[in-house]
Amino acid sequence: MNFSLQLFSGCPPIISRSQWGSRGKPCGKNFLLPVPGVIIHHTAGASCNSKSSCSAQVRNIQNMHKNGNKWCDIGYNFLIGGDGSILEGRGWKTVGVHAANANSVNIGISFIGTFTSRAPSNAALNAAKRLISCGVAKGYIKKEYRLRGHRNVNKTECPGNSLYKIIKGWPRFRA
Repeated sequence: MNFSLQLFSGCPPIISRSQWGSRGKPCGKNFLLPVPGVIIHHTAGASCNSKSSCSAQVRNIQNMHKNGNKWCDIGYNFLIGGDGSILEGRGWKTVGVHAANANSVNIGISFIGTFTSRAPSNAALNAAKRLISCGVAKGYIKKEYRLRGHRNVNKTECPGNSLYKIIKGWPRFRA
């Protein structure tokens, strides 16, 4: 599999859907851009630490979302691996299905793995911050966006206690 990375001016590299082996194109409605919010998740499953293992894990997640949940595609806009790799889910322009009643106004970013009792790597945390900054710079996310954890909009333990404690200290976090 070719893992050449898409690089935007001032933005982190993003592994495209075709590069991680997605089943089809993103589906769903388009966002009204820029969106006013970002919701942070964890996948609550296996973690990954390389482009190949993260690609395999994202394919598994897409299969679970499509086959198990009966969604038309993977639910998240972006996923982040332990090595700091960013994988495109539905991307910047397509509404996801990551947080009921909040999807149409939030980009969903999910850390790959379970972060209840352990924190994501610094590489992953920095990748998420860079991705959000990129979204603001490119006009996909409002400059005055609101950052929340999944648990702030739905009854869930997501994004895990350890990750949640971290994002509460990030700029623009508003429970």
